[in-house]
Amino acid sequence: MSATQPNLSAPQRSRKPLSVMLRRIPGWVGVALILLTVIYPMFWILMGSFKTQPEFLSEPFWALPQQWNLDNYVSAFVEGGLGTYIKNSVLAVFPSLGLILLFGTAAAYALQILVWKGRSLILVLFLAGIMIPTQMILLPLFTVYFNVGITSTIWPLIITYTAIGMPLTVFMIATFMRAIPSEVFEAATLDGANVYRIFWNITVPLVKNAIFTVALVQFFFLWNDLLIALTFVTKADLRTIQVGLLNFTGQYGAVDYGPLFAGISVTVFGTLALYIFLNKKVMAGMTSGAVKG
Repeated sequence: MSATQPNLSAPQRSRKPLSVMLRRIPGWVGVALILLTVIYPMFWILMGSFKTQPEFLSEPFWALPQQWNLDNYVSAFVEGGLGTYIKNSVLAVFPSLGLILLFGTAAAYALQILVWKGRSLILVLFLAGIMIPTQMILLPLFTVYFNVGITSTIWPLIITYTAIGMPLTVFMIATFMRAIPSEVFEAATLDGANVYRIFWNITVPLVKNAIFTVALVQFFFLWNDLLIALTFVTKADLRTIQVGLLNFTGQYGAVDYGPLFAGISVTVFGTLALYIFLNKKVMAGMTSGAVKG
């Protein structure tokens, strides 16, 4: 009897991996579809950045470029003004991001750590800002900026980006600060530290990963913004990269697809490389406030 037991159990052992593999097939198909949906458009954009205008108009869209050179990228920067658009985006995004992080972290500290009457109401008002659609405030803000006389500058973008980024920043950083034990601040107070020293020397270092994560989230939102920049940018030499790509035209107003795809590739793969490079810090920031302890 014992000699025949291995022969009886062998088919069962061989059928079990097969059934497990069959159950995993739908998951593999789903992952393959997701990868195809994400990777193929990026591959198509990258290949399009090397094609000439006749190739776009006469060849199938899946055809590979006939020549591999950087002429479209040179044209995008030299003739299309892509470098100017990137410079304008940097001038609008980074000052806004600095103000968002400075004011947002300070507001989160005041609303979450400090104890004072009415802080819960103020926090609710900040959170209410998340639910206000951006489209509702564009026309009133444009009217205000026009009356003040700053519509021909980059300041409307900086002010609007800072105001729109504040609610989410305050909410996220306050959530991370909630995970810091209150004993830390009590011990600092007993040691004679004032409010400002507790903020700069204790609170900010403890939530630096959270600040980094919020900074990256806000950066991608501001860098990829089109609606706000399209509304407030009234001069061609102040266009950000998204508005510039929207108006990327060649001779006689025709769309020159090669330089356009080259400009899109610079934007897409540049931000993707930034995210991949900073991915570990983002994950650390996202998990640092997950457990209170």
